[in-house]
Amino acid sequence: MKYKHWQVAAPCPEGQWALERVGLPALLAGLLAARGVVSPENARRLLAPDQEPIPDPTLLRDMDLAVRRVRLALERGELIAVYGDYDVDGITSTCLLTQFLTARGGNVIPYIPSRLGEGYGLNQEAVHALAEKGVALIITVDCGITAVEETALAGSLGIDVVITDHHACKETLPAAAAVVDPHRPDCLYPFKGLAGVGVALMLALAVAEGPERPAVFYEFCDLAAVGTVADVMPMTGANRAIVSQGLKRLDPPRRLGFAALIRCAGLEDKPVGSVSVGYTLAPRINAAGRMGMAEVAVELFLTQSPARAEELAMELCELNRERQGIEGEIFQQCVRQLDAEPQQGAIVLAGDQWHQGVVGIVASRLAEKYACPCFMVCLDGGMGKGSCRSWGDINLFELLSSCGELLENFGGHTLAAGFTVREENIPALAQTLRRAVADSCHGQELPSVLDIDLSVAPQHLTVEAVESLDLLEPCGTGNPRPVFLLQGAQVHTMSQVGRGRHLKLRLESRGVALDAIYFSSQGADLGLYPGCRVDVVFYPQINDFRGTRTVQLQVVDLRLAPSRAQLEQAIYDKYSRGEDLTCEEARFLLPSRGDFVGLYRWLERQSTGCTVVEDTPARIARSVARATRQREVPARTMLCLEVLEERGLINLNRRTDRIQITLCRVEQKVDLEASEIIRKLRAILEG
Repeated sequence: MKYKHWQVAAPCPEGQWALERVGLPALLAGLLAARGVVSPENARRLLAPDQEPIPDPTLLRDMDLAVRRVRLALERGELIAVYGDYDVDGITSTCLLTQFLTARGGNVIPYIPSRLGEGYGLNQEAVHALAEKGVALIITVDCGITAVEETALAGSLGIDVVITDHHACKETLPAAAAVVDPHRPDCLYPFKGLAGVGVALMLALAVAEGPERPAVFYEFCDLAAVGTVADVMPMTGANRAIVSQGLKRLDPPRRLGFAALIRCAGLEDKPVGSVSVGYTLAPRINAAGRMGMAEVAVELFLTQSPARAEELAMELCELNRERQGIEGEIFQQCVRQLDAEPQQGAIVLAGDQWHQGVVGIVASRLAEKYACPCFMVCLDGGMGKGSCRSWGDINLFELLSSCGELLENFGGHTLAAGFTVREENIPALAQTLRRAVADSCHGQELPSVLDIDLSVAPQHLTVEAVESLDLLEPCGTGNPRPVFLLQGAQVHTMSQVGRGRHLKLRLESRGVALDAIYFSSQGADLGLYPGCRVDVVFYPQINDFRGTRTVQLQVVDLRLAPSRAQLEQAIYDKYSRGEDLTCEEARFLLPSRGDFVGLYRWLERQSTGCTVVEDTPARIARSVARATRQREVPARTMLCLEVLEERGLINLNRRTDRIQITLCRVEQKVDLEASEIIRKLRAILEG
């Protein structure tokens, strides 16, 4: 198991029926009801994301100042630099504003710092370089909120700075011409979950005149959608409208760059949703920045040449394959190190041979594998550049803030952040981080909980039912992909695919055959074998192979499933240890009159000509079941024997794996209901 605890939401039959009555398919209705969406009106609103209102962009603090300065630059013909970040959010933000301002006659150059040479955010070398080119205005996108010194430097060189960002703010804001960030404490914008590209889109909408805004939104919502999904922003509020409309612009794609990338990624003729953006398109765009070549992705989305778009898309796919190889090597190296020297509370690793561009992904994989936050530091000349990923409810920005005296710089989000640290401070940083994590968890183990929407039967997983879940799009934080549980499925076949990196399973449950794929997993490591039974947590998806559409389970986690006999034995063992039973467990153990009659008559027949019956509990239960034509329940048979012993009808002699039963000749009638065992079980049911 990847997660220590599986938490299945309680079903809500009444809510499900209410939603089914207004026409929602059963599987979708059950999912929504389990998530607390039980009224038809709330369901209709959730399933119509393009109707979600987008707050007026001018409500963002300093937006009026930003608009005034940008319009002035356009009027004067000033050279404008759109300064972005090298991830998907930053790249799409940069392309959005560059294209928008250029279309309005602006003299614009896009600038994204080299991840490997310059690092994240506005830097002084870049400011000097832009000043030499004659830049009069720098507009930051997806960065800049912590660039206090760099903004001051720009001002001293005669360059104004307009900051648009969405990262957490520190106490001191840069002295810029405008600082637009929904996380500013004094910003009253009602939706705080915008991505960097969302803030850039709001700037474009605000610069445009009122009647122009729908056309501007329509033109750029594809870029905004991809950046928002890739940055794992909450899929609620305005983001639902942005991403919903943007995904429609990708299916089919209108922008040459997206069309070429979709073809090269193998998504042509397939619906493009939040999952394909997040797991197929975004990694390829991200690869450019991670490998120090963000300009490839920027050119891809700005080019007007179909041939050049194809070349650039192929280059991104190749960069992504290269990134995957490097990432895999670093990950395995870290796993070997952690297996030899385990770390508790928080993982802090440093290396001088790591690729700075991929350690963030490695940190994410390690955080998931070891169920704790992970901090990866790339060393170079006594300084370390770190990337970190969270786990559980740990807020990384707050965590790094508590270590501020040990850091040269830091910034980011709750779930992902970056920092710079001197090499000699890393041991103290690791100690401080682990203490802070322990304090935030009050000394308890970090939660490793997998939230599950519903436990489903295989007959519910039809192609039509799974397709109906597409109505939930766009999915993400706040509106996650549906996660279901299938219990007791039998593994028919299993094989490694994708050069041995992934596990493909053929499952059978209640006569229904299902295919499943478990990425980055090995069957042997999981203890699986043909014929075993498993409980599977999965994302449902449709596999379209040569025109045939079937349901496929994308496994999130699985565990060997105990047999029914093992589950029943566990209840009896719990009773034997004197632990409290649930009503369901007590109801299962409580024997009926027929159970006693059938068992006692069998004992009488077996003891004819001998005084003792001796065998294993399982074989005794099997023999009684055959004689009485009832289901074999060894746990209940054992409880019946204990009641008969308590009431003086038999003597039991328990051995290691066998029991001896001797019938006692009793003349008077015995009331089994007077048994203390029976009374305790009935008290549980009545209580």
